[in-house]
Amino acid sequence: MARWHVLTGGAAVVGTLIVAGAVVALGMTGAAPDEADPASDRREVSRADRADGADGAEQDGADDPPAPLEEDVPAAEVTASREVTQETLWLCGPDAAVDACLGDLAATVVATDGTRRVEPFVPAEDPPVDCFYVYPTVSQAATRNAPLEISDAEREVARAQAARFGEGCRVVAPVYRQVTLHGLATGGFSDPAARDLAFGDVLSAWNDHVATSGDRPFVLIGHSQGAHELTRLLAERIEGDPQLRPRLISALLIGGQVEVPVGEDVGGSFQTVPACRATDQTGCVVAYNSFAEVPPRFAFFGRGGHGVEVLCVHPGAPAGGSAPLTPYLPTATVEGFDTPFVTAEGAVTGECRTEGSASWLQVDVDPALGLERVGTGADLGPAWGLHVGDVNLALGDLVELVRAQVAAAS
Repeated sequence: MARWHVLTGGAAVVGTLIVAGAVVALGMTGAAPDEADPASDRREVSRADRADGADGAEQDGADDPPAPLEEDVPAAEVTASREVTQETLWLCGPDAAVDACLGDLAATVVATDGTRRVEPFVPAEDPPVDCFYVYPTVSQAATRNAPLEISDAEREVARAQAARFGEGCRVVAPVYRQVTLHGLATGGFSDPAARDLAFGDVLSAWNDHVATSGDRPFVLIGHSQGAHELTRLLAERIEGDPQLRPRLISALLIGGQVEVPVGEDVGGSFQTVPACRATDQTGCVVAYNSFAEVPPRFAFFGRGGHGVEVLCVHPGAPAGGSAPLTPYLPTATVEGFDTPFVTAEGAVTGECRTEGSASWLQVDVDPALGLERVGTGADLGPAWGLHVGDVNLALGDLVELVRAQVAAAS
């Protein structure tokens, strides 16, 4: 057990960045999760809103106007599909001043008998595919939308969640004026201007990337607020584009709220992009929300209703069933490791499950390993599930899936 308490503490790096401010936000607002049945007659916040209520909280009094802004939010420009409205500030990629997704990414592998070995990280040489990554809510700025600048928070989460995809693709990631932790606490995700400002930045950066990347295939990767922005980008700007749609390898929209009709793999959030159900399938979407138990009725994630369910695709077993997960956890705050990441053999399994209006990735951990409430976000309460660990608890599987999809598309 001791080896896993040390091992998993590294995930707190991601957890602190993504949700620490949101926990404060819950206390500041006094808001409690809405315990009404999602299928009830009450006015619902849209499922997309609810997904990033996960980065803040679904507020009581959904019909109330947004909280007053502490400063004006600039008018958002959601533009024509190919327009670049501003110079892109790149966090990762060849045009980044300092690429946050490059560097030593070696991992310590802890075997089931407790022995260790170092697994080197080998980036792909001249990869033919781009991975376009949009990070989750990390900004702790005291404004509703983040400033257009790079801080340690953006660098660290990109390194934790996206950098390892460099094994199979060229990782590019823009900075965007996301709704901040403060903004979420003050109703920012119910403010169309704040949300459109964030999306406008992502859209402009995407258009910039498309204009300079030739006809390279691409993978979309996003978590939480990042998954929301990419869900909108895919639905509004890529799915119906006859030039871009064929270049989509896959979309990894993790910790969001991708919806499909109950029992179906396409429809809902997307009209033509189906769920990935084989490791060699391309042009498809992977989405899930991880929980250690059935999501409660007031969960921020994983609850559908009105004929739709939240999509769940196990990244290591897209066809279904129970299968191991391969975590890669950052070790920045953990003593005893000389590598940036740590993983372990036989520690975690996952299975997509449904019960009533809930659909989720059930994550089970060997109880002897002490991982359940260490570094995964489980201590935030049942409404959150394992949201903090969504990406890192399955990062090895996500990277390997992309590698297989790229090979299949070649």
